[in-house]
Amino acid sequence: MNLTAAFRDPQLARGQLDAIAKTVAGYDGGMTLMEVCGTHTMAIYQHGIRALLPEQIRLISGPGCPVCVTPVGFVDHAVALARRPQTVIATFGDMVRVPGSTSSLMREQASAAQILIVYSPLDAVTFAEKHPELEVVFLGVGFETTTPTIAGAVLTAERKGVKNFSVLCSHKTMPGPMAALAADPELQVDGYLCPAHVSAIIGADAYRPLVEAYNVPCVVTGFEPLDVLQGVLMLAKQIVAGEAKVENQYRRVVQPQGNPKALGLLWQLFEPSDARWRGIGDLPGSGLQLRPAYALFDAAKKFSVEIEPAREHAGCLCGEILKGKITPPQCPLFRTVCTPEQPVGACMVSSEGTCAAEYKYGS
Repeated sequence: MNLTAAFRDPQLARGQLDAIAKTVAGYDGGMTLMEVCGTHTMAIYQHGIRALLPEQIRLISGPGCPVCVTPVGFVDHAVALARRPQTVIATFGDMVRVPGSTSSLMREQASAAQILIVYSPLDAVTFAEKHPELEVVFLGVGFETTTPTIAGAVLTAERKGVKNFSVLCSHKTMPGPMAALAADPELQVDGYLCPAHVSAIIGADAYRPLVEAYNVPCVVTGFEPLDVLQGVLMLAKQIVAGEAKVENQYRRVVQPQGNPKALGLLWQLFEPSDARWRGIGDLPGSGLQLRPAYALFDAAKKFSVEIEPAREHAGCLCGEILKGKITPPQCPLFRTVCTPEQPVGACMVSSEGTCAAEYKYGS
């Protein structure tokens, strides 16, 4: 049974598009809507949704790819740890190819560094348990979606007494950058398609402070074409009516208060911290770091390494793309110097990156 077929029905899609067109017909001015989820970005490109929308609606991609927003300095830190003797860097696959200032984990692997690609942080704990002679450092990259799983891995390592496992943290929380971009007068975001995976953890109500502070409509939206189109329709109706509120299109998954168990685990092990976002800069309280009680599992505190000064690659406009201020074809490196085979910026590396989506599905 194909459970997604109904969410891709062409007739229903035409009905949604007609409803969108009727809603914005006669609306004086355009509206800029931003999605802030890498899976949304890929779905929008894959199904050609931008080309189907009325000309009044401008749909742009924001900082929804966790690998893409990870700063160069974090990659440099990971590279420095990879060069330590008897150290294994465990990570999800995308991070291996992200360029740092002068190297990447893939290059270090070619120079005999030990890089372990895992599907779960628990795989890294299991590996560390089997190899007590090695220090296993897991790269904690991601939003609220993946942080509870990393918290669970740390608790598992603590319970089993696996002392050679640690996490290099670059966890981030989504509402912070959404607020920063909503406050940017140059960008002028009129509405947000809120990230579905993140919202499943933090809940739809997490965006209410954003709506109240910046008067920007928010709709939590699923990933299928009809989900996205309905989310656009709900935002368009709010904007035309002069309203700003949180609506939940993805009610089959997302609850108002989120996932209490996952949130409880997250806040048990982590606390807010300042964080640097690629392209956006430093955002107070937008990151997550391990609480002092779990400092033994914090790789940044456990190991002292010399990290080279962070340096962005000349000509790469990944930061501007992540803010939605330009599209990938406006970057001079896109499709020429920067390709999936030879990526210069993280937006081309990640399977959720805007440049990767444009390269694969763009016109």
